Amino acid sequence: MANPIWIMTSAFDQLNLDQTIDKASEIGVQGLDLCVFRKDGTRDDFVATHLDYENFGTEEAKKLLEKLNGAKLRLSIGAFDNLIGGDPAERIKNQNHLLRLIRMAYLLGGDENDVKVGTFVGYNHELGNQEGGFEKNLLEYQRIFGPIIRYANSLGVTVLYENCPMEGWRSSGHFGTFNNLTGVLAARKIMYELVPESNHGEIYDPSHDVWQHTDPVEVIKNTDMNRLKRIHVKSTRNNPDPFWGNMYPMQEVNPELAAKLGISSSTNPWDRHHYEATLPGFGLGDSMDWRAFVNILKEHNFSGPFEIENEAVLSKQTGNMGAIVQGCKAAVQNLAPLLYELGEDGWQYPDSEHKPLLEVNREDVPLVTMEKL
Repeated sequence: MANPIWIMTSAFDQLNLDQTIDKASEIGVQGLDLCVFRKDGTRDDFVATHLDYENFGTEEAKKLLEKLNGAKLRLSIGAFDNLIGGDPAERIKNQNHLLRLIRMAYLLGGDENDVKVGTFVGYNHELGNQEGGFEKNLLEYQRIFGPIIRYANSLGVTVLYENCPMEGWRSSGHFGTFNNLTGVLAARKIMYELVPESNHGEIYDPSHDVWQHTDPVEVIKNTDMNRLKRIHVKSTRNNPDPFWGNMYPMQEVNPELAAKLGISSSTNPWDRHHYEATLPGFGLGDSMDWRAFVNILKEHNFSGPFEIENEAVLSKQTGNMGAIVQGCKAAVQNLAPLLYELGEDGWQYPDSEHKPLLEVNREDVPLVTMEKL
């Protein structure tokens, strides 16, 4: 089976859904991971809201399935926020928003249509600062996500966790940069033991392990492939820093003192680890062996989508739509020889592999909240 290539729509926050579908056609992908962030959320980095989640019912689901079938695209949905830590009021809003997305996925066919729901777990630093804080965060995950996953299971929906540590979520004045529980494989393994249902798993982004000097090939060798449903296509170019090393994040120090001594210092929460966000095949070489990574996935029979998450400095971060599309096209062309058989038109996803979304016509279900769960 040939793996499809999708795009994550966070890169197209400047566009509405129809315009994003047009770009997907231009780029030549087979699906969309539709970002559906809260409009009143606290994040301002790489977020988008491409569905009207406040007015989404059976008719809207039917129209969306028809629209995407017309464009020969498949889909998932997601929003990525802190669900177990941070401001308590925002935390509850994020939890309730995830429940809303689970209902939407159900209306779109859920697992029948491979419509998964992407999320972060987040991290609770009030617990984390205590002795045994990491384990306390795991138990808080179990307390919050156990009911959520069981609710999703009742609707035939699978929830997926992305593994970004969200290193910039707190100011540079904090020593550590681990802000999302799912940022390491050990935590993900324990999570499935604490909440054993089969309807939750992973979106794996190898770039986050690359800048942590961890080989994604070894991560896949130790991953439960029944849990792995999506791969994020994003990479990094690691840039060593002789002043801080590569084990701990760069710290915030007096800028005048740093300038006097000629040493680097953190100027914003996202510059603390020494890497540049890239896309494979676009502009810069990166610090990852994509051939080895794709090969290990093939050996383990991974059949899910490769989703381009464009946060590249030379592409998405330019703010230029032409460069954003260019970067996505380059990633598609870079992956094609690794994923597809050679045909008359080169390395291309075979049209015969496309499977239309089922028009499921689900009965509506009421919204639920964490209080009701």
